[in-house]
Amino acid sequence: MTVTETSGQAVRPAARPPRGDRSNGQWKVDGTTPLNANETWKQEEGGLAVRERIESVYAKGGFDSIPAQDLTGRFRWWGLYTQRKPGIDGGRTAQLSDDELSDRYFMLRVRTDGQALSPEALRVLGGISRDFARGTADITDRQNLQYHWIDIESMPEIWRRLDTVGLETTTACGDTPRGFLGSPVAGIAADEIIDPTPVILEIKRRYLGDPELANLPRKFKTAITGHPSLDVVHEINDVSLVGVVHPELGPGYDLWVGGALSTTPRLAERLGVFVSEDEAADVWHAVIQIFRDYGYRRLRNKARLKFLLAEWGPAKFREVLETEYLGHPLPDGPAPAPATAPGDHVGVHAQKDGRFYVGAAPVVGRVGGNTLTGLADLMESVGAGRVRLTAHQKLVILDVPEGGVDALVAGLPALGLTAKPSPFRRTTMACTGIEFCKLAIVDTKDTAAAAITQLETRLADLVEDGSLDRPILLNVNGCPNSCARIQTADIGLKGQIITVDGVQQAGFQVHLGGGLASDERDEAGLGRTVRGLKVPASQLPEYVERVVRTYVAERHDGETFAEWSHRAEEGALQ
Repeated sequence: MTVTETSGQAVRPAARPPRGDRSNGQWKVDGTTPLNANETWKQEEGGLAVRERIESVYAKGGFDSIPAQDLTGRFRWWGLYTQRKPGIDGGRTAQLSDDELSDRYFMLRVRTDGQALSPEALRVLGGISRDFARGTADITDRQNLQYHWIDIESMPEIWRRLDTVGLETTTACGDTPRGFLGSPVAGIAADEIIDPTPVILEIKRRYLGDPELANLPRKFKTAITGHPSLDVVHEINDVSLVGVVHPELGPGYDLWVGGALSTTPRLAERLGVFVSEDEAADVWHAVIQIFRDYGYRRLRNKARLKFLLAEWGPAKFREVLETEYLGHPLPDGPAPAPATAPGDHVGVHAQKDGRFYVGAAPVVGRVGGNTLTGLADLMESVGAGRVRLTAHQKLVILDVPEGGVDALVAGLPALGLTAKPSPFRRTTMACTGIEFCKLAIVDTKDTAAAAITQLETRLADLVEDGSLDRPILLNVNGCPNSCARIQTADIGLKGQIITVDGVQQAGFQVHLGGGLASDERDEAGLGRTVRGLKVPASQLPEYVERVVRTYVAERHDGETFAEWSHRAEEGALQ
């Protein structure tokens, strides 16, 4: 077995610099002449204009009336992807074209941008699930709500319903500023540093749907929090604003840029500047313009902001930001303090106004129409008015009166939710997987859900006697692209087809000991890639039980799973 490992700290793999003898498609350096087919059609007509055709032409003419470039390209600007045809084996994913893999139905993402959802909004979302999505709805780790089985004829009515509660799918996908991560406890947590809600709303008001930002080199992800739990996974976003207190200027934000995972993971870096609330929207706009103007467009696999930052470094990035885009320097600022609490907010917590917020876990993000509408009824019955989604596939019910907490907690299990999850239900995440995703190789949601059920039994003794006294993050991904953040989990599983005794089957490559800044670790780090270790999907619970029991037996006092897995001998990780 060959094992390649990282240090467990803030690992930033070096990116191969762009070749100097050819254009890399940087608009401010090379001009705007498109260098590939994707850049050509984006310049011919961007994705924003396709909504009018969806409503006036395709919804009436049906799936067969949609031309290829709109179907596979521009639709993404409105949160629509064709989903995977049922019955196609994962071993054929890389062998078939997008057209061969695509069904006549769509996945649809609805962005929430840290917005608090009312019971009315939950009922609208639940109704869409029931009426148009065959009951499906998943909370993603980007705080989106994701549907499946959507047909094109339904989109005008879906948008009409979303409009009634202030929700949208605008640039939920595509080469655009996608949905923003915001703190689920913004404005109500007693220990909040600064409420990010005004900044998110101002950015959306000014720039969401702006044609000037609708043709980026690739996707652009944003996270903004003012809570000391660091609850928006700021190290893996293109731009993040993290609440800090400047010793002279008071509360504001620390600026991070250039984070992303996928097949070339890279953690974001601080620019070392302090951003006031008043200037935060301008700074966000400056960063995304840098990406638009200087990002690499020749090759899509080098087109994320992380590759530009790898070439420039944070000092040059700050210089360009201040001189070319803001026109003035930003003050130096402090780094965020270590996280004070888990960022998933699961459980019952006091608000600053005497009421409570309650974080609840579904199973790997699955909610569905009945859960959404049932939660609306339960919230109203106890006097709670709002709910937010989280970056961990969870939800947080806000403004619960003290007298309603017990009734709310007791009513959640009937809806498939719990405020008292087992350690593995609390920490396990899974991407969409082969059920609907055209990139996937293996099943994820059902595999992870079954593993949770088994692990709750297999490891019950360690939970009951207190031996397993720290959470262990289990993230399950259906392909190498890391939508479920496999490199930043204690146990990250990357789906692939493996061969066991001459028979091909679904399995996983294992990454161990990754993590983002949390109350368990001060600094983010990527996991140890155990390249020679392949786990069949059917044996996932057995493997997790085995490695967790080995950790409990071998760990030093106070040692986390991540710390242990980075120092453990290869044999202990099998």
